[in-house]
Amino acid sequence: MIGVTDDEWQAHVVHEAGKAIGEWLNARGNLQQPIRSLSMPDLEAMAQNAISQFIVLTSRRIAQRPLAPASQKLSLLLGV
Repeated sequence: MIGVTDDEWQAHVVHEAGKAIGEWLNARGNLQQPIRSLSMPDLEAMAQNAISQFIVLTSRRIAQRPLAPASQKLSLLLGV
């Protein structure tokens, strides 16, 4: 996503992380069960999917705009 503001990019990342969680829940099945029935491994898997999506999108953002101040902050966050 070239040419978007930092706020637009953040909204995009949150949306994509939400989609990753939704896809994991859908693949898991039993969508009628309440969230409280999820086990810690379930919650960790959801978090892993969201974090993975964040890393992928952040890596792309850094590659597209390496000199942008936000990209430099993200590079520090990822340790690259």
